[in-house]
Amino acid sequence: MNDDRFPPIEPHDSGMLDVGDGHCVYWECSGNPEGKPVLYIHGGPGSGVTPGQRRFFDPSAYRAVLFDQRGCGRSRPLASALDADLSTNTTAHLLADIERLREFLGIQRWIILGISWGTTLALAYAQMFPQRIDAMVLALVTTTSRRDVKWITTDVGRIFPREWHRFASAVPTSLRNLPLADAYAALLFDHDPAIRDRAASEWCAWEDTHISLAPGHMPNPRYNDPDFRLQFARLVTHYWRHAAFLEEDQLVHNAEKLNGIPGIMIHGRYDISSPLDVAFNISQRWRASELRVIDDAGHGGGGTLLSAIINSLGQFSTK
Repeated sequence: MNDDRFPPIEPHDSGMLDVGDGHCVYWECSGNPEGKPVLYIHGGPGSGVTPGQRRFFDPSAYRAVLFDQRGCGRSRPLASALDADLSTNTTAHLLADIERLREFLGIQRWIILGISWGTTLALAYAQMFPQRIDAMVLALVTTTSRRDVKWITTDVGRIFPREWHRFASAVPTSLRNLPLADAYAALLFDHDPAIRDRAASEWCAWEDTHISLAPGHMPNPRYNDPDFRLQFARLVTHYWRHAAFLEEDQLVHNAEKLNGIPGIMIHGRYDISSPLDVAFNISQRWRASELRVIDDAGHGGGGTLLSAIINSLGQFSTK
């Protein structure tokens, strides 16, 4: 995989923002304090931000804002806690957190970079607050619709039948009447820690499987951490079983609201986790956008995906 990211950088400012409901969200700023504001919305749900993601942004041009969504990363409380309560962890709550962070940092308008699940949040945020957006770069586009969730938890099993059989068979007979995201969500909150850990391990093994078509794919080492995989799996199943708490195809139907916002969508030809038709359907309504298809990339990266993200951000850094 080509890596044209900028050199490693440390934040010049960071903190914890009380967003209510007992949640505090970690945030950080790096790059040029006087630069053009840009917000990074991470994937998952539940992945959190990593130091390498600061490197998407030209440090001389951008004031890059990164934050950990509720329940993950350095935000507190974590979704992996024994007494975790996800009732105040919804898309509406996350959108409100983004607005609260924007106001706290004194930013009037910003550019948005969203990747994977981050594109669902970015689209929802921009459709709610278009006046706050200068431009968007969305990579590995997904809308987390019920159709998308069924595809990624069931239909992709036709491509990986052996792995899907293991994934589905890990659900006990008593829960097999439920969609897989619902069944796993129940297992991940079971009173028995061994059941919780097995469910988290099997869920993350399936995650590694369906993104594995990217050239040079390697299993995600973060899944080796029991706390991380439980936190991650709980948040993914929570949002997937509720279809991101959005109306079906809401983000596609409302894409015309984005026509005052220039944008670039970047998608891998081999992305079977989020099929290309989702980004294409959005592009048909969001006429101010450009869809760029990377022929040798999948959902796990590969090819010139990183270069495409950085080049796209470069187009907006001086506008």
